[in-house]
Amino acid sequence: MPTLVNYSGDDELYPGSSFGPMDLGRLYTIGSNVDVYYPPNKRARISAPFIFNNHEHEKDQKPSVDTLPDECLFEIFRRLPSAKERSSCACVSKKWLMLMSSICKAEIERPASSNVEMISSDEDQDGYLTRCLEGKKATDVRLAAIAVGTSGHGGLGKLSIRGSNSVRGVTNLGLLAVAHGCPSLRSLSLWNVSSVGDEGLAEIAKGCHLLEKLDLCLSSSISNKGLIAIAEGCPNLTTLNIESCSKIGNEGLQAIARCCPKLLSISIKDCPLVGDHGVSSLLSSASELSRVKLQALNITDFSLAVVGHYGKAITNLVLCGLRNISERGFWVMGVAQGLQKLVSLTITSCRGVTDASIEALGKGCSNLKQMCLRKCCFVSDSGLIAFGKAAGSLESLQLEECNRVTQSGIIGALSNIKPKLKSLTLVKCMGIKDIDVEVSMLSPCKSLRSLTIQNCPGFSSASLAMVGKLCPQIQHVDLTGLYGITDAGLLPLLENCEAGLVKVNLTGCWNLTDSIVSALAKLHGGTLELLNLDGCWKITDASLVAIADNCLLLNDLDVSKCAITDAGVSILSHATQLSLQILSLSGCSDVSNKSVPFLKKLGQTLLGLNLQHCSSIGSSTIDLLVENLWRCDILS
Repeated sequence: MPTLVNYSGDDELYPGSSFGPMDLGRLYTIGSNVDVYYPPNKRARISAPFIFNNHEHEKDQKPSVDTLPDECLFEIFRRLPSAKERSSCACVSKKWLMLMSSICKAEIERPASSNVEMISSDEDQDGYLTRCLEGKKATDVRLAAIAVGTSGHGGLGKLSIRGSNSVRGVTNLGLLAVAHGCPSLRSLSLWNVSSVGDEGLAEIAKGCHLLEKLDLCLSSSISNKGLIAIAEGCPNLTTLNIESCSKIGNEGLQAIARCCPKLLSISIKDCPLVGDHGVSSLLSSASELSRVKLQALNITDFSLAVVGHYGKAITNLVLCGLRNISERGFWVMGVAQGLQKLVSLTITSCRGVTDASIEALGKGCSNLKQMCLRKCCFVSDSGLIAFGKAAGSLESLQLEECNRVTQSGIIGALSNIKPKLKSLTLVKCMGIKDIDVEVSMLSPCKSLRSLTIQNCPGFSSASLAMVGKLCPQIQHVDLTGLYGITDAGLLPLLENCEAGLVKVNLTGCWNLTDSIVSALAKLHGGTLELLNLDGCWKITDASLVAIADNCLLLNDLDVSKCAITDAGVSILSHATQLSLQILSLSGCSDVSNKSVPFLKKLGQTLLGLNLQHCSSIGSSTIDLLVENLWRCDILS
């Protein structure tokens, strides 16, 4: 089966260029395999001596392909048997390419040609071809070539344009070519393409009625007019993402609400003209809407009241940087009782999130399973505990930079959210400090399986020991950046984990020593699959001895910036029960060229090897390893 590929190189087709019979033969031979054809290099295309003569002589010697009127060319193209032949002919000159791209597919294709062969190697999961243009590759000529080239291979399904050529960037003319040649387009993404405006989007709306996803970011020339055209021409729209579009406001969103009943997902970020009228229209009209993200918008409590009342199908809700929404807005959203299907809720940098409002959310969202609060500075222990009591279905709780939450709040939450809570994540919560609590008086949280505590400097050995006793079924532990914990603090957690630890991340815990790694290997070597000791500079080869002797299932080991030597690598290579797939020795300056035979032996199972900043390993040694460990990705 032929493979459809993007062309590379310069995208100019010079008006003065033409093909001889041999070139046309080559063109037809490969026409079914590529979007467009280019000769091997420009030099071959300008070899004719008349190209370099004076301009008047050049005018007199115009190639014959440019003397034919467009009407004649259209009749010729129309009589070609298939889109593949037309695609090949479009490569003859820039004029032919642009003419082909300006003709609607329906005007030129015969009904029988609709039964085309699909190209499996370049399809996305929905069976449609995907193209992405970035930076200097994004030009109108290239879009025209894609539009013409893909028409004979099942049609373009997804198009992404990110950035634009600074000299010959994508304009409305390029989108016109897509609209004419790609009626099968389902997804369009325009990022930072300021030269495309309402006219281009209107052409898409006219020619691509099957469009399901529209993604606009930094599209400063697109206004409500363009979005209204999409709403009226693309009733199948299911996903709408708008970010930093300064001219899109309420009118465009209201048109989407009126004309797009299949809308399932919306994301609106940093659009200053979007207010309550646009957001409330969308939320009250799109009855199937399941995913909503509202960020940095000038909306008020009214919009959240509409979310709480009409969001009966919403399962995922993200609210970020909504500075004009007060405590009442979040409280009403909860007590409205409309978010019964809400599964995941993320709130970031919203001053209206308080103890009272999150308690109301816990009560009103009865099926909530994932809750993430970031930079919510007014949430304290009492609110967290009240939320824990109310949210009976909660499985995952994440708190990031919620500095009013203390150790008491965490313990209270663990004691109250015990029926289903499986994951607890604390990141940069500066209010957490060690306190003296009698754990035997508390009810254990036996459902918790994953504990992540990152960069909380007040969470030290005493806190960790207490959590270990409170949560005996933990399997995944991430203690990144807890430089205050010691072997004595971590040991109770290891001893109380009844289920067996599977993943352990101790990055940056530089007070830990070989003793705790040895205890970890002996207690949990039968279940441990991942161990990260990055930055634990007190860890030596003795830890690798314990790992080699006890760890049966370990496949991912990171000992970057540890005191590991060639002897330690040798120990790992001789461990018959180990089958490491990932090994990181980054920054291990005592690992040298002498480790090559050991690394080769480990390479029988390795898929990834990190040797960055290993100053004692030379570049020739790296080359030798790359040559021998051909199955393994090596970072150096």
